[in-house]
Amino acid sequence: MKKYINKLFILGSLLFLGSSCESDAELTTLKAVSFPSEITVSSNSIVLTENIAEDQVLLVSWPEVTFPVEAPVKYALQFDLVGDTSGAAAWQKAKRIEVGTDVLSKTLIGQDLNKIAVDLGLPIDVEGKLVVRVEAAMDRKVYSNPITLTITPYEKSVVFGEIYMPGAYQGEWNVDTALALPAIAKGIYQGYVTVLPGYGTVFKLNQGRNWEQYYGAGATNNDLQNMSTADFSLPGTGSYQVKVNLNTLKWTAAPYSWGIVGDATAGSWDNSTPMNYDYQTKTWKITVDLVPGNVKFRLNNSWTVNYGPKNTTEGLVYLDDQGSYYVGEGGTYEITFKINDVDPAALGYPATAAYTVTKK
Repeated sequence: MKKYINKLFILGSLLFLGSSCESDAELTTLKAVSFPSEITVSSNSIVLTENIAEDQVLLVSWPEVTFPVEAPVKYALQFDLVGDTSGAAAWQKAKRIEVGTDVLSKTLIGQDLNKIAVDLGLPIDVEGKLVVRVEAAMDRKVYSNPITLTITPYEKSVVFGEIYMPGAYQGEWNVDTALALPAIAKGIYQGYVTVLPGYGTVFKLNQGRNWEQYYGAGATNNDLQNMSTADFSLPGTGSYQVKVNLNTLKWTAAPYSWGIVGDATAGSWDNSTPMNYDYQTKTWKITVDLVPGNVKFRLNNSWTVNYGPKNTTEGLVYLDDQGSYYVGEGGTYEITFKINDVDPAALGYPATAAYTVTKK
């Protein structure tokens, strides 16, 4: 009997060792991973000003990092002061920017790099040193060697004022009630407009609610020319974010539409129903037929920016909240959505927005 037990013990030990060896053969995550070469930057010395706030000022590029396991690699940038990159608290105060999966470069515009520099404490209008490195992450995180940048940040001006956009989208041109585009930076103005079906797309840009000084189209539709009789023209019907730069005498219009989405709507959860922008009340509105179900708000028919309510009583929706407004009875409803998104590119989207849902 004793011999039999000893044989079982030996057999069990051999099976255990075999299993351990097999596991060791499959274990790959302990293999060393590193950047195969150095990262690069488009410039090591950058003087930032408000005039280049929206220009591309820095391109950071890096090689692909190979991990032992085949899976997507997530990359990010980290910026920090030189003195905060060593010791026990190294890089803990760094400003981190998510880049994406399997993306090997990132471009920063002037205002974004300026905000990083100022937030990290570089003095205004004085050369200062920052370091940047790349983070690669899969089953663990690895980092590139850092590169030192010389950055001269600026102090963003407190800007006031607005320009005006009389045009055919109003139904009848009226500078007294035309859309106002508020200043978001020195000489840069931004606002939102909807061109309804049957309305025209042409407009002018006026510095006051009068015709004493205005801009029309210059060499191209997107060039501003002082007192030009040629009208600007929006791309067509729909809603747009209009940005005017009096520093460069250029303007742009990008499709921009808040909409409702959910199983109470015709598009269910797949396609938003676009709302129209009321430029006089600065409110997005829609009158629409709904069935019993749920409603949320999202931008440009995408889930990248969306809002949902935490309840149905306070009239507020919250950024990236999973909640939705429940419509208990089918019928025709007027829905409004009001958000302070004057300059989302620089300030981000606000934590809350206001809404109403009213049965007609």
